[in-house]
Amino acid sequence: MGDTGETRGSAATDRFCLPFERIRREVLVRRRAETAEKYGCMPDKRPIDEYLQYGVVNIDKPKGPTSHQVSFYVQQVLGLDKSGHSGTLDPKVTGCLPIALAKATRIVQVMLSAGKEYVCLMHVHQPVEEGQLRAAIMTFVGRIRQLPPIKSSVKRQLRYRKVYYIEILEIDGQDVLMRIGCQAGTYIRKICHDIGQALGVGAHMAELRRTRAGPFSEADMHTLQELADAHHYFTQDGNERYLRTIVRPFEYAVRHLPKVWVLDTTIDSLCHGASLAVPGISMAESEIQKDETVAIMSLKGELVALGESKMTSKEMLQEKGIAVAAGKVFMPIGTYPKLQKD
Repeated sequence: MGDTGETRGSAATDRFCLPFERIRREVLVRRRAETAEKYGCMPDKRPIDEYLQYGVVNIDKPKGPTSHQVSFYVQQVLGLDKSGHSGTLDPKVTGCLPIALAKATRIVQVMLSAGKEYVCLMHVHQPVEEGQLRAAIMTFVGRIRQLPPIKSSVKRQLRYRKVYYIEILEIDGQDVLMRIGCQAGTYIRKICHDIGQALGVGAHMAELRRTRAGPFSEADMHTLQELADAHHYFTQDGNERYLRTIVRPFEYAVRHLPKVWVLDTTIDSLCHGASLAVPGISMAESEIQKDETVAIMSLKGELVALGESKMTSKEMLQEKGIAVAAGKVFMPIGTYPKLQKD
């Protein structure tokens, strides 16, 4: 069996975690099965041309360019016709910017909705007693109401967002360094402003770096220069190793989603847009709830499709019924053969 994403039974216990990390998942086996080697391909073994077409790279965005400009530069370096980034960062903001390549750009929507983490330097406009400062900051953990900044890409109206955690890393006079985990679409600049309002002295965001975007983190970030160098080694010497280290299969972008693995004989019908019925399931992760986005995977670890669960994990171990409603299909038709009927 290919890389199925490993059992995620050792979920992080640290309270400074994004929601998907707090769920303890195990792989439940409904029907043990083998996968035919002559069909499909393990994601990290794809031929390099196909690998880049279905790849994603986590760029350490520098200060200066817009997120769109960084995405376009990646596209130019790799000689691709399109790319798409996950979550806009302002020109002055640095850090985690996952970029989907070519045929993988349709995965961007899943990345956009994933939780984010930032390290922020906030400057308070007047001296404040440390205890009061800490107390004011912690009132912004949980469900908050936000009015997006005047300069933002969304309609300026009050909306609710969730702040999962705030970790105060250091306080130096009127400067506060903190790590913030939050729901996608939360404005850190506005949190700093609102903290200042709550204190009655004013505050602003002095510097910001995104350290996580869903399953992507600083641990797998690479600079634009590193990507350019890796592509140079490939084009000049035919050395794929560095390029494959920086560009990851787009399956990497769904690591945070619950997964269901299907039989080889089920895949073709899914590629034609059929919903996933229980008999086609080999394994499913535990803790799947109804009406959540699920990644449907081959036994080689390939992303077949995304869909909406219509059963819980335990219900998927039964004999019949629709387990996952059809959604976006990513695997090309014909990758696996049609089921032959007697």
